[in-house]
Amino acid sequence: MPRKLRFNLAGIPQHVIQRGNNRQACFFAEQDYRFYLDCLAEAAREYECAIHAYVLMTNHVHLLVSPNSPPGIARMMQSLGRRYVHYVNYVYKRSGTLWEGLYKASLVDAENYLLTCYRYIELNPVRANMVEQPEDYQWSSYRSHAYGASKDFLQDHPLYDALGAIPEARQEAYRGLFRHQLDPTVLGELREALNQGLVTGGDRFKCEIEAMLRRRVRPLRRGRPTTQVEEHVAAEGLNDQLSFMEER
Repeated sequence: MPRKLRFNLAGIPQHVIQRGNNRQACFFAEQDYRFYLDCLAEAAREYECAIHAYVLMTNHVHLLVSPNSPPGIARMMQSLGRRYVHYVNYVYKRSGTLWEGLYKASLVDAENYLLTCYRYIELNPVRANMVEQPEDYQWSSYRSHAYGASKDFLQDHPLYDALGAIPEARQEAYRGLFRHQLDPTVLGELREALNQGLVTGGDRFKCEIEAMLRRRVRPLRRGRPTTQVEEHVAAEGLNDQLSFMEER
């Protein structure tokens, strides 16, 4: 099966996930988490990627990243993965793969979904029943956003900065976002887009991305196979959207 093309656009956030092979652990001791974060910081600087949020779970990793150039995230993840796998194989006297294939990623509609994606990522340990509150988990960006804990490599998105005029106000507003649970429908949207490598966002955002990339960015409708006539109609509809976007 051919490798699925990624949606790589400079400046647009992506929700990235990478899992351990066969859902097995990829972190075994505290030093492993620390080394991974060091590698992440170095790779993000080298390939000009802004890390907005992260969580390191026992057998997978979530990142929210904005690349400065289209190939930035792919290069960052390749460098990060190779260095970390080499470290694990050396320390634990093992060989072979650590990750379950390539990472998955979804473009994120910042205006409507960015802070929701922050919450989705940082609430992973709570949903997994590892901790009761997100601040109880050491290996995520929550403490930085909610309490100002230092993480030099984090670069907050302007929408996070807009939560308040000063750091204390932003942190208080951010903590307020976590007083309510994520809507199950939104959770489903985030997971579907991420697992299929598509786009998390509203219809307008998806139309804009389709116009920029000239590719479908939403899942095909379930049901009977699409006929050639229907494909032609769909293509004409997309062309109309493209024309509209180009005239704006």
